[in-house]
Amino acid sequence: MSTRGARKGRGARHGRGVRLARTVAWVVLPAELALVVCVVAGVPVPAAVLSGAEAAVLAVLVLEASVLWPRYRAERRRTGRRAALRSVVREVVPEGARRLVAHEVRALHSLGLWVLRRRHGVPRGAVAFAYTGPQTAMMYGLLFVAVVETVMLALLVPWPVVHRILLVVDVYGVVLVLSLHAACVVRPHVVGADGSLRLRYGGLFDLRIPAASVARVRVDRRFPDGSPVRLGADGVLDLSVGSQTTVTVELTGPVGFVRPLGKPGQAHTVRFHADDPRAAVSALTEALAR
Repeated sequence: MSTRGARKGRGARHGRGVRLARTVAWVVLPAELALVVCVVAGVPVPAAVLSGAEAAVLAVLVLEASVLWPRYRAERRRTGRRAALRSVVREVVPEGARRLVAHEVRALHSLGLWVLRRRHGVPRGAVAFAYTGPQTAMMYGLLFVAVVETVMLALLVPWPVVHRILLVVDVYGVVLVLSLHAACVVRPHVVGADGSLRLRYGGLFDLRIPAASVARVRVDRRFPDGSPVRLGADGVLDLSVGSQTTVTVELTGPVGFVRPLGKPGQAHTVRFHADDPRAAVSALTEALAR
């Protein structure tokens, strides 16, 4: 067998091993997490179940190590320790899951910035524009409902174990709703001093448009359907808030972007919402004219 064929065979075996390790981890780890919650909540768990769970986790760790260690060692020799670790994590954890965790981390970080009255990614000389107006009432309404639900369940649920679990879940839900809104507040749209444009939707979406890629910009109120980040068949990207956009930016050529769950796309026109669209258009026009 040629060297190239041997490499292909090793790559195929490694791919099957990674898929097996990933499947086993996604089955065992959630069960282990549920067991930990029960133990913390004071639920009596038989010793045999605890021993079996520990053995299952140990088996998963051994399987992961046997599959991933050769790849990590080879990558470490080629790219370094940190890059090798990132490569192994990318293989085991699906991109969607990694991005969801990253979104939550950014949201919680944004909550801290909001409390400290700071903004993220607004350099000196840049102009920031808010876009939370159409969704603020809805977010606070959702927050109120979440708080009421937490209080009502605390009063109505008679079982201590269930009460504790639901309390943790509900409190985290309240914090997460507040964090998502805070992320939109502290991460505004930004017009750079050089005429560049940075469009964001909290910690979920971030698009940088260089000044050279902006052809025309105008106030243009529209009400697109669908998700907040939507790419049409005509190459128009809608970044809507409260199902509306107020500014249209025509580009000199396609600009690439990444959707919240990692799917790439390209747009030749971008429509987004700004609470003060005329001021946003004026600031971008003036920056481009310098």
